[in-house]
Order: sequence, then C-alpha cells, then structure tokens
Amino acid sequence: MITVSEIKRILPHRYPMLLVDRVTELVPGERARGLKAVTCNEPWYAKVLDTAPEEDYHYPWTVLLESWCHVAGVLVARDRPNPDVRTGKAMLLGGITDAEFHRPVIPGDVVEHHVRLARQVGETFVFEGESLVGDETVLTVGRLTMTMRPATELTGA
Repeated sequence: MITVSEIKRILPHRYPMLLVDRVTELVPGERARGLKAVTCNEPWYAKVLDTAPEEDYHYPWTVLLESWCHVAGVLVARDRPNPDVRTGKAMLLGGITDAEFHRPVIPGDVVEHHVRLARQVGETFVFEGESLVGDETVLTVGRLTMTMRPATELTGA
C-alpha cells in the first residue's frame, strides 16, 4: 500500500488538488488501484448553503476524473518520483476519449479508481479503467494519454 506521504514524494500535487488518499495496489507497467474518500470539507463545497439540495453536493466530474489521473500518475512515476515539476520530467495529459460518468459521487462515498496501462510508446502512456463506489461503476475511461517531458522543454530554461 502507498500512503499519502509517499504519494506526495511521487506526485507534485498538494492541497487542494492532491486527489488520491492511498494506492492499494500497484503492479508496475500494468495496473494500479487507488482510493479517494470524498468529504463535505473539500473546497468545492465551501459555498454550498446549508439549505442546498443533495444535487449541490455532487462531486465535480472534472475533479473525479483528475483523481483517477493521479492514480495513473503514481503508476507511471512510482519508480521515478518528481514532486517538483520545475526539474526532471513533468507529467502532461495528452487527451481523454470515451470517458463516461454513470452516477454522481457525494460526500461520504469512497471511490476506488482502477487504472490499467493499455500501451506504452517511449515516454507516452495510454490508460483505461473505471472508478467504483462499492460495486457501482461511477466513471469509465476508454482512453487517457499521458506523456512525460523534460521540465526544461516546458520552461525554456
């Protein structure tokens, strides 16, 4: 199991955008599973009124997908951590296709992200997978492309 302290040594993400709490399974070059516990104390709920209906507490779809991507990032970078994106290699999202959101996620849900590495070409990775709450699928990802590039190519340094 990879806890949040180790995740912080692998990924550059920090509050409020560190969106995975632990990685429960990691098979290098193959797959990873990670958990995200959704709570009402997250920043996207700060302005939700006490009298708001339940639908106002739906976890943002883009944030759910970003959380899934963090598990993919741990799968790619576990053996070459880079918590400072200004040096070394930076992780860049290339694109997402066939992502489907099946039901809202709300505070109290624990999301389990399943990420599979479908293909790798050099420093470019293609992933697929899904996210579940219990036995219920809440997100499927048909294809997500990520690449690693030297930070100096991005900053011009």
